[in-house]
Amino acid sequence: MSVTQLVAGANCPVPREKLHVEVLLSPAQVSGAEVDISAFVLTATGKVRGDDDMVFYGQPRPGNGSVAFVDNSAGRAEFVVDLPNVLAGTEKIAFTATIHENRTNFGAFTRLQVTVKNAAGQAVLQATLPAKGMVESALILGELYLRQGAWKFRAVGQGFAGGLKPLAEHFGVEISDPAPAAAPPVTPPPAPAKKPISLSKVTLDKGKPRVSLEKKTEGFGEIRINLNWNRGQAPAAKSGGLLGGLFGVGSNKGMDLDVGCLYEQRDGTISAIQALGNRFGSFRSDPYIELKGDDRTGAISEGEWLHINGQQWQTFKRILVYAFIYEGAPNWAQTDGVVSIYVPNEPPLEIRLTEGSNSLGMCAVVLLENVNGALQVNREVRYFRGHQEMDQAYRWGLNWRAGAK
Repeated sequence: MSVTQLVAGANCPVPREKLHVEVLLSPAQVSGAEVDISAFVLTATGKVRGDDDMVFYGQPRPGNGSVAFVDNSAGRAEFVVDLPNVLAGTEKIAFTATIHENRTNFGAFTRLQVTVKNAAGQAVLQATLPAKGMVESALILGELYLRQGAWKFRAVGQGFAGGLKPLAEHFGVEISDPAPAAAPPVTPPPAPAKKPISLSKVTLDKGKPRVSLEKKTEGFGEIRINLNWNRGQAPAAKSGGLLGGLFGVGSNKGMDLDVGCLYEQRDGTISAIQALGNRFGSFRSDPYIELKGDDRTGAISEGEWLHINGQQWQTFKRILVYAFIYEGAPNWAQTDGVVSIYVPNEPPLEIRLTEGSNSLGMCAVVLLENVNGALQVNREVRYFRGHQEMDQAYRWGLNWRAGAK
C-alpha cells in the first residue's frame, strides 16, 4: 500500500473509519522544550462546541470518546479518531503542538511529522513539516476536515507566538487563569455553570516530590493511573527481566512492563492488584481498585490503567503503585516509562521512570496516603530486585512466590 507524502498546504482523502494520527518530533527531545500535543474538534464555525471538544493530556478521552489522546511519550503522541462516530456537527479536527510555557520555539527542532494510519494500522499518508527557522511556539500541524461528505487531511504547519492557552482560546475553549490575590467579597459570587479547563500539569520529581489534595465531602471520583512506555523492541540480552531471571526466559520478545499496586485498608486488610496471578480487582466493590487489562505486547497504545474508586477513599490507608519489567532486559532509560495520575478537577500528575539500575526490574513509583481524609501523593521511584524486596522495604507484610501470566 503506497503512502501519500504531503507538504504544508497539501491534502488528500482519508477513509471514513477509525484512524490513528501519530505525531513525531525530531529530535525527540530538546533541552528546555516540553511539547504538548492536542486536538480540537470543531464545527463549521471553526470553534469548539464546549470544553469536551478539546483533547489533551488533561482530558485524554472527553465527550463520547470518538477523538481520544492515547499515547504521550518523549517525541511522540498519538490520537485515535473514530470518524463514523464523531459527534454530529463535527466538520474539522485540528491537531496542534505547543511548547509548554513558551520556553523556546519550534526552530529548536529539525522537523515535525504527522502520520495517519487506517483501522488496520497501515499508513495512509505522511506529512513532513520542516521546523528549521520557525519562531512560533504554537502550531497547527494538520487537520482532518469534511468536504462534500468525504473526509480529507490537510497538512498545515502554521502557527503563532504563544502557548497552549492562546491556541485553545483561538478555537473557542474557555481557559481558567490563576486567581489573583484579593480581599474576600462580602457576598460570595454565584458558582459558574461550568468550571473552565485547567491547562496546568504537575511533574513530580526530586525537586517537588509531593502534593496533597484536600479532603472532599463528595470524595475524589474516579482516580485513573496510567503506565505508558516506549513501544520499541528491547535489545537482545541474556536476562529475561524480573520474571525471566526466575524462569530462564530470553528477552528477544521486546519489553513488557506491568503496572500494579499494593493496598492497605483502614481495617488492616492488605493485598495486591496486578495481572500476574490474575488479580484484577474490582472498581465498584471491594477492594475498589481495578486493573483495566494487561498490555503484554505493547500493541495497546494507551498502555495500562489502574482505576481507584475515590468515592471509597475513606476505606484506604495507603496504596503503593509500582511498575515492573515482566519480560525483556531491564533498561529503564530505554522504556521511557511514565506514570500519569488523573484526579477529577485536578491537574494531571506525571512521574517519569528514566532512572535506576538496569539490574533491577521493579520500581515503586508513587505512594498514595490517606492523611485525615486528604489524598497525599508521594513520588517514590525506588528500584528493587522484585516484589518481596519492595514489600519488605515498605513493611507491607505479604508473602510472595514466583508466578507467570
